[in-house]
Order: sequence, then C-alpha cells, then structure tokens
Amino acid sequence: MTEMSYPGWADGYIPDRLHFCAAPNESAQLWLARLVTQYGQYPASDADAMVCLGGDGFMLEMLHTTLERTLPVYGINCGTVGFLMNPAVPDNLPERLAAAQVAILHPLRMEATTRDGGCIHALALNDVFLFRQTRQAAKIRINVDGRVRLPELICDGVLISTPAGSTAYNLSAHGPIVPLSANLLPLTPISAFRPRRWRGALLPSTAQVRFDILETDKRPVAAVADFTEVRDVVSVKITEARELHTTVLFDPGQSLSERIIAEQFTA
Repeated sequence: MTEMSYPGWADGYIPDRLHFCAAPNESAQLWLARLVTQYGQYPASDADAMVCLGGDGFMLEMLHTTLERTLPVYGINCGTVGFLMNPAVPDNLPERLAAAQVAILHPLRMEATTRDGGCIHALALNDVFLFRQTRQAAKIRINVDGRVRLPELICDGVLISTPAGSTAYNLSAHGPIVPLSANLLPLTPISAFRPRRWRGALLPSTAQVRFDILETDKRPVAAVADFTEVRDVVSVKITEARELHTTVLFDPGQSLSERIIAEQFTA
C-alpha cells in the first residue's frame, strides 16, 4: 500500500469529468443535487473520478465497485465517522482532485468453507472476522503458511485487518494500528479466554492464514468479509489479493497515512 499523486493524470490536468454517487441520507442527497448542478454528471465509465457522498460505510461499498477498474474515488463526508472522507467544500472541486494525494489499497481475499460443503469467496478492504453464533465460546485453530501457530484459541472471535482497516474493528478489539507502508496484517483476538494473555500477532502481507473451527456442532461460528457474512463455517482461508486494488483520493495534508498516524496519538 502506497501514497502518491494520482499517476493517471498528466501534470496540470484538471479532472472535471466527475461521477457522483450518494448515500440515501438527506445530507448526502442535498449535496448530490448541488454538486451535479454545479459540475454535471458523467457515467462512471467516462469519468476522471468518482465522488462519493456519505460516510465510511457507503464509501466502502463504492470502493468495492472499483476494485477491477482504474477509477479513483474521492469521498466527501456526509455521514457520521468520515475517516476515509474529505470535508464537504463545494468550490473548486476539480482543482482539489488534481492536487489530491492517493492511497492504493489492496483487499483481503476470504475463502470460507461451510458445514454443508459450500465454498464462498469474498473480498474485504477493512477486515475479515470470525465470531461465535451462540452463547458458547468459539474454539479456533490458527494456521499461518501451513504451520499451526495456535492449536486452540477460545474466544468470541478473531479478525485479520488490512492496514487501512486497522483503525476500525481491529482497534476496537485492542489490536495495533498499522501504517499503510508497513505491509503488515494485524491478527487480533476478540475477547480471548484462552490463551488469556494472547494479544494477537503482526503478520507479513504475504502470509496465508487458515482458521479451522473446532467442535463445529457445539460451537458454530460465522465469518464476515466487509459486507459478506457466511454462517456455520468449518474453515476460513485469508490472503491479501495483491492483484486487485482501489485508489482513494485525499486533500493535501489529510492523507490516509497521516490520519492513521494521528489516530495513534488520540486519547
């Protein structure tokens, strides 16, 4: 994962062919009407950039649609958290895009096998996490690159996040925040009971991780990759999909790397 100026535009180019998309909330819809009137609306296939109006959840949905396209995405905060978003300022939007800094994000690829033999594939730009489906704690064996690293984790769940997602659920579960340039994936337990003091691990982005669910009849577990939830899994494989990426634009001085660093110094 890297940050740079957007390489798809020549020096001095002003990207004014914009495709706007908006979350269904009132604020985002008002901004959509205003900006389309001001700048026009181009089809995504002909646009220089996608401008996403909403919060982080809607932004994440839109980023998934660009994983196999070369369309950069610029978020404007019309939601709640806005960690991936820029301030809502209507003027000089093309010039702001031309000056923007770029973050290149690679997703995680999840392959989940269920008790009935099904195999579900999904991508995650934030994280892949497993969680218990009933009152019974989950029992999970952790393999990394074909080697059993933890024979049995008794827990509410476990997650692997991307560096960009390390400030989300991973941080709430007391996992480490990881800079974009680190090429590391945080592996974090969720309410671990045994080993009681195990706090997780930092894995290289090339790692191949497999979670095997123990006692699946008694202790059913579900797996989630961003928006895809799979119930009653027996094993989950996770790798970083380096062949895929999405491009996110940030105002100068407000890059994703800067936000991730700043998050580590907040109370």
